[in-house]
Amino acid sequence: MSTLATPSAPEPEIVIVDSHRVKCDGDDSALGHPRVFLEMGGEDFVECPYCDRRFVMRGSAHDPNA
Repeated sequence: MSTLATPSAPEPEIVIVDSHRVKCDGDDSALGHPRVFLEMGGEDFVECPYCDRRFVMRGSAHDPNA
């Protein structure tokens, strides 16, 4: 019996930001999505419900560069 490895989903794109309110429209290609404004509230990150981009506050515990 052989086992097939299932490919893992690609990691979401991380965008470092300086504001708790961000906008996302996917990207500039035809694969974009409607522009949405996202609010982090009390968190230091928010994920886009359309494209899964993760917007992370600069210097927070979620910032991979911190």
